[in-house]
Amino acid sequence: MAIVATEAHRDAVMETIVHAFNADPLWSWMFPDDERRAEQHAEIFGLYVNSALPRGGVWMSDERASAAAVFTQPGEPELTEADDAKVEPIFRKYLGDHATAALETVHRFEAAIPQGRTFYYLSLLGTHADSRGKGIGMGLLAELVALADREGQPTYLESTNPDNNRRYERLDFKAQGSFTTPDDSHTVTTMWRDPVSR
Repeated sequence: MAIVATEAHRDAVMETIVHAFNADPLWSWMFPDDERRAEQHAEIFGLYVNSALPRGGVWMSDERASAAAVFTQPGEPELTEADDAKVEPIFRKYLGDHATAALETVHRFEAAIPQGRTFYYLSLLGTHADSRGKGIGMGLLAELVALADREGQPTYLESTNPDNNRRYERLDFKAQGSFTTPDDSHTVTTMWRDPVSR
C-alpha cells in the first residue's frame, strides 16, 4: 500500500529519485558532469517534489522510500509558478553552453503534454538501487493507475529510458508519440493509458 509522503519524508524520497536517475540516458545527457550530477539532479528534481508534496502527489512504497512516485492530479500544474520560474536559472547555472540544448529539450517535454483533457501525470518514478528488480516501482505505478481507473481518469507519462517502455506497456500504457533531444541522440516516448473499468 502506497504511503503518501510528507515533508518529513522528503530526504528519503530525494535520495531515491536522484540515485534512480543518475544513469538515465536522457537525464545523464541533460546533466553530463558525472561528479556533480547528483547535486544538480537534486536541485532540479527537488522542484517537482516540492511542488507535489503539499498536494499529496508524492507516494512511497515504504518508510525508507525504496521506490517513489511524483505525480500531479488531473487539472493541476506540474510545477507551481514559483518553482517553474527556477527551472531555467538552474540549467543556466550548471550547464554553460549546453543549457540551450537542455532547455530546448525541456520545452519539447512541455509541448508534448496532451491538451484539452484532464489526466494523472507521472513526473518521476524511481527505485532505490538496492531495491531494483523486485517490481516495487511498478507496484507503486500500478496503485496510481488503479486510483485513476476508479476516478475514470487517464494517465500520462514520458519514458526517458527505452528499457522501461515494456514495463509501462504491461500496465496498459501505449506509446502516443515521441520527441528527441536537439542533437537527436536520445528519444523520449510519450505514453498514455486510458482508464480501465473494473
